[in-house]
Amino acid sequence: MTLVAQTITTAAEWHTILTTFPQAPRSKAGRGGIQVPLGWQMQAGGLQTAVACALILRRPIPRTPWSIWYVPKGPIVDESQPELVTAVLTSLEQLARRGGAIALKIDPDVLKATGDETIEPVATGVALENLLRQRGWHFSAEQIQFRNTVTLDLGRSEEELLAAMHQKTRYNIRLAAKKEVVVREGTAADLPLVYQLYAETAARDGFLIRPRDYYLDGWQTLLAAGLARPLIAEYEGTPLGAVIIVACGQKAIYMYGASTDLERQRMPNYLLQWEAIRWAKNNGYTTYDFWGAPDEFVETDSLWGVWRFKKGFNGLVAHHIGAWDFPVRPWLYWAYSVALPRYVAWLKGKRG
Repeated sequence: MTLVAQTITTAAEWHTILTTFPQAPRSKAGRGGIQVPLGWQMQAGGLQTAVACALILRRPIPRTPWSIWYVPKGPIVDESQPELVTAVLTSLEQLARRGGAIALKIDPDVLKATGDETIEPVATGVALENLLRQRGWHFSAEQIQFRNTVTLDLGRSEEELLAAMHQKTRYNIRLAAKKEVVVREGTAADLPLVYQLYAETAARDGFLIRPRDYYLDGWQTLLAAGLARPLIAEYEGTPLGAVIIVACGQKAIYMYGASTDLERQRMPNYLLQWEAIRWAKNNGYTTYDFWGAPDEFVETDSLWGVWRFKKGFNGLVAHHIGAWDFPVRPWLYWAYSVALPRYVAWLKGKRG
């Protein structure tokens, strides 16, 4: 098998390539570092066919020639083809070595199991984990993105989707509509409002968010490219909640959600979620991704409350293999990831 790595030079080309891969993932890649989209083509008989792609984020290590490489939700490749997967991993490892990386982190959107109460292994994911171990990769102590999520197959009719939901969820959707909650599609002009709601949600629920411009810039870029859509729930003109749905390949991802404490008895979030699902289905997406589920399905997990809400829509719990690290330069990787943090902690202890 002959693979040719090619740098992708425009965002439009990158997103066009993503649409050709049914397994194209979600990603919340940050703006920090240098982004290098790559595509691999397989040459056969003079023809070139795209078979894999990856977005590489490079984070330089200050005052050194070295960097950390990260492939968010990638590489994107058909994991059922071991020879192809091996070739792509080899290519990435070689690129990282030539490019001055001390470590390469990948985070493939590959299932290793499904289910919450009964866990069903997925053979291709288990095989990929074994392959990574054999090649010297190890499960990363730093998991940047959610390992698990909940997905909904949009190939069914709206009536079938509703019928499959838990009775209480279906009731709350209808209750919100009966109590005159309305959901509208937003525009770029609504993004400051969405951020305001998001900041309120973060303060109430106790999670950290980035500065305002980080979100507004990112959201505006996605909207301008036709890759995101805000939806806003209102009662008598007063905003009660908002979501931003992000497109990636054939998936529509519920990536951001926000709400106020106003009129909660009207159950606006249920109708908002249902309208987001309807929007995704009506716009041709095949899967709705609820973006995140607990690592452990126990009440002490930080995502338990969110999980109870999502569970009512009766999606499939998807367990992914998570992020894996390849120590390109083992001693430098150990010094950076183990020795340096220990030394910094020791200094803080001495000064404290």
